[in-house]
Amino acid sequence: MNNFSKYLSALFLSLTLLGAVGCASTAKSEGTGEYVDDVMITSKVKAAIFGETSLKSTEINVETYKGVVQLSGFVSSHAAAGKAVELASKVRGVTAVKNSMSIK
Repeated sequence: MNNFSKYLSALFLSLTLLGAVGCASTAKSEGTGEYVDDVMITSKVKAAIFGETSLKSTEINVETYKGVVQLSGFVSSHAAAGKAVELASKVRGVTAVKNSMSIK
């Protein structure tokens, strides 16, 4: 029974370590914590844009990956695009803003 206990302990430790490594981020994917942070950043950027009456927030899409926010969709002018980028860049946790918005 002693060998079985050692085997079971080693197996449990291995599975625990694999689980921890599986949650770590890699160059191509993000860990659970980073994903949650990105969701929060996206929500805060959307709220900031929605709160700005000069912007048609329903036409601006927001995506975040590892703190980098990408804005896409349509705005009425270069000034509106600049305002959206400014609002996004002021949100805590945003490391960069990519402007992929089109002027219509």
